[in-house]
This record gives sequence, C-alpha cells and structure tokens, in this order.
Amino acid sequence: PLVTSFTGKYGSIQYYVKAVLERPAVPDQSVQTELQVISHIDVSSPALLTPVLRSQEKMVGCWFFTSGPVSLSAKIERKGYCNGEAIPIYAEIENCSSRLIVPKAAIFQTQTYLASGKTKTFRQMVANVRGNHIASGSTDTWNGKTLKIPPVSPSILDCCIIRVEYSLAVYIHIPGAKKLMIEMPLVIGTIPCIGFSSRNSSITSQFSMDMSWLALTMPEHPEAPPNYADVVSEEEFSRHVPAYPPPIDCEDQLCCPVFAYIQEFRFQPPPLYSEIDPHPADVEEIQPVSFML
Repeated sequence: PLVTSFTGKYGSIQYYVKAVLERPAVPDQSVQTELQVISHIDVSSPALLTPVLRSQEKMVGCWFFTSGPVSLSAKIERKGYCNGEAIPIYAEIENCSSRLIVPKAAIFQTQTYLASGKTKTFRQMVANVRGNHIASGSTDTWNGKTLKIPPVSPSILDCCIIRVEYSLAVYIHIPGAKKLMIEMPLVIGTIPCIGFSSRNSSITSQFSMDMSWLALTMPEHPEAPPNYADVVSEEEFSRHVPAYPPPIDCEDQLCCPVFAYIQEFRFQPPPLYSEIDPHPADVEEIQPVSFML
C-alpha cells in the first residue's frame, strides 16, 4: 500500500497525477495535479488496545546534599488514538523533596529522515497540559486528566525513508534540577476505536443494578393525591379572587409586566379524588345462567 502523504521539516511524501498529450512533430503537453493519499490505521487492532504503564523515581540533589526523592507513575488505557480524541491520563506523583514541583504532560511528534545511510531527526511538541503545584511532602493523583489530540498527520511506520512517530510524555518540572520524565508510545490512527458501545452497555447494566433498591421502597398501592379543597379553602378563594376583576389601565400596562395581572386561583377547585367512578357507564347486569344436562 501507498504511504500517507506528509510534509515535514526536512522532507515530504507527495503524490501527483500527470497527464501527457503526445502529438507528432509538436512538443508534448502535460498537466499534473497533487493527490492526497491516506494509509488507514485501525485503532481497534489488539496491538493498539493494550494499556501502557510506566513508573520512575528521581533523587533531587547531588552527592550528600539530597533533599529527597520524587516518584512518578503514569498509565494510559490504550496505545492507539485518533485526531480529536482526548487521552485520559492516570498518574500518581509523590514529592518527598524540599522543592515545589509541577507535573505536566505533552504529546511529541518525532520525524525521522533516512537517506544515503544518514539519519536526521526532528522533534516537536503538538499538545500539552499542566497540573497543579505539589508542595514538599505532598502527593497528587490524576484520575483521567484529559489531553486532546490536535489535527496532526497519522503515524507513518512502514516507510523506508520517512518515519512519523508520536509519544505521550508525563514529566515533572523540578526547579534547579533535571526534570523527571516518563515517555509512553502513541499511534495516531485514522479509524477510531469501536469498543465504546460495549463499555457504555456495561456501565448501563451496572447503573440499573445499583438502582434496583428503588423498587423495594415503592408501595404496592400508591397513595391518593391530596385534595385541592384541603389546600385552598373557600375563604381563601373568595378573599383572593374578586367577583369582577378590575379593568386594566393601558398606561400602567406599558410600564408593568403583563404577568403581574394574572390572578391566582381563577378556576374552581377540581372535584375530590375517589377510586370509585362517580359516573359509571351504563352496563347491563349479566345474570348467571345454569344448564341442566
């Protein structure tokens, strides 16, 4: 298959469609146009659905003047993602040093060019996120901190002259010392993962199981609603509703909201609630009939 079209720092992969018109005794005429090619990468493949976990620890200071270690462990649910997806990052940071540290995460793109037996590499950051400061003797946990993937070129892993690779780096900025970094490989694909429907169904089943206790608290025969006449007495009804509502002045209506003139309890209260129909339908009584055989 053809490699995905790409334009990088020191090289590019481009495709053209060229048409040539050949005529005798006349120079040939040609025209060409660029063609974009995308080599699809399915993120749902088993190799890209495996989680990635890394951990590392660093002692802050030098020689005998050490202030304590800083430890970091990070995890992502899978290796493959697509453009526009948000990567949930799970991390645990422990600061046992005497310095104020800042955890960060970033997506790096690495372009590798191979030609004439030589290799040239270009690396750039395409997205990043920052966490909260962690004081000395404190810990912090990332329970799915998201980092959205911007529109970037898909990974190119099967080309002999240009390779485009991605990685997710979770690192800690330590003042006065070299940063502590964990780097996990990423693959940017073109076909998104389809495993979310099964996950949603499992979450729904768990929710329905957790809410099963609600059926135990509901009575078999629901209680009748309250009587409207008990809530609003005849005395209150006659006090709030005048026999003839006063006319509304047009001048006052321009400066006051129209909702101010809506009267409360303009209608008579509904009849009393009863489980027996007060107006039953006319049904002929059916007398039992016995047969003697």
